[in-house]
Amino acid sequence: MQHPNSPTNGTPPGGEPADGQDAVVLAPGATVAESALRFRQSPSSGPGGQHVNRRHTRAELRVAILDIRMPVRARKRLRDLAGERMTADGVLILVCEKTRSARRNQEDAMERLKELVRQAMVEPKRRIPTKPSRRSNERRLEAKRRTGERKRRRSGRDGQE
Repeated sequence: MQHPNSPTNGTPPGGEPADGQDAVVLAPGATVAESALRFRQSPSSGPGGQHVNRRHTRAELRVAILDIRMPVRARKRLRDLAGERMTADGVLILVCEKTRSARRNQEDAMERLKELVRQAMVEPKRRIPTKPSRRSNERRLEAKRRTGERKRRRSGRDGQE
């Protein structure tokens, strides 16, 4: 399936806004063309009486992660953070049906996208492996010796076989 904002219809890859399109800032260093954001409304589930059956308040936001302009490593982290919300063809789907207002649900879905992108933009600190000190190693081995000795005394063999 080809995404509507693929390079064949004039939008360059990476979601770069072309010809003065409005760009939505998701996080510092991450933007997406407003046209790449696809909202869909549907009836919400749960309690609400007739209102829930008559109003389409559930908001579904779809955006292809390739349309989001962000560093490649951050995009990989975004894919990992998205988990099951990511389709096989790289479309991120965020659903919100928290409120009875379609507009507020859309805003909440947009906020969730921004938060997800903000988290993906944070470069994790590299863990520097440390080596236990000589003294801590000696303490550990001494504790093991004491434990083994205690168990030998319990069995009544005095360590002789």
